[in-house]
Amino acid sequence: MHGILEPLQYGFIQRALLASMLVGISCSLLGVYVVLRRISNTGHALTHSALPGIVIAFMFGGNLFLGALVATLWTAIMIGFLSKEDKVYEDTATGMMPTIMLALGVLLISSTKSYRDMSSMLFGNILGVTSGDLVMIAVITVFIVGVLILCHKEFQLFCVDKDYARTIGINVDVLRHVLLVLLSLSVVTGIQATGAILTNALLVVPTAAARLVTNRLVPLTITAVTMTMVCCVAGVYCSYYFGLSSGASIVLCCALCFGVCWAFRTVQNKKSML
Repeated sequence: MHGILEPLQYGFIQRALLASMLVGISCSLLGVYVVLRRISNTGHALTHSALPGIVIAFMFGGNLFLGALVATLWTAIMIGFLSKEDKVYEDTATGMMPTIMLALGVLLISSTKSYRDMSSMLFGNILGVTSGDLVMIAVITVFIVGVLILCHKEFQLFCVDKDYARTIGINVDVLRHVLLVLLSLSVVTGIQATGAILTNALLVVPTAAARLVTNRLVPLTITAVTMTMVCCVAGVYCSYYFGLSSGASIVLCCALCFGVCWAFRTVQNKKSML
């Protein structure tokens, strides 16, 4: 018990735990739709697209968090816009935009001569979350959860059967843009926890693990959210006690959960064959 309570006496650990759990909620909720829609590459694209925004904000002495937000939102809008064209498939736009944005980021970062100052945004530093960061993460998380609650049925149908959703009058183009914008917001909050490089894992891995346990949407969502929050908390404690990278610790905890779920599913399948 002492080992659990000891870190809680420090304010930065309290903020890190709250921030990680909020990030876990938004990423896992959106992760369900990302996995069902089979657009995990989109999250990967948006995380890489944050780089030029981070660098530009750094160069002009602005807020790196805000810079990442503008860059990911711009990428999300462009992916949605380009994928409306018949000649440009969604996966093509998703693969093209982050490459362009990443190249721009590398070009800009080569001119700053100070990669070290942006390392926390690239690799995550949940232990460095300030009260202001926590408020911003909380506001974005509440907004994401609110939109998902209001549009739950539409998103569910859009992810399961897009053609049927269009047939009954649902504007799937608007839903695509809304989902991309929500993903952008989630990516930006995740960057503070796991960094721009590892955030996509937080979106995909817990939901992929949960799908090995259940295929029903509500249990899947609950399992994914619970698993992500547990992994975020475990990652913070690992970071505190062992001096490890917070982002990498969180993602590897998620990977461990996936491994356990995969082993459980494999055992169950073998039993059913006997």
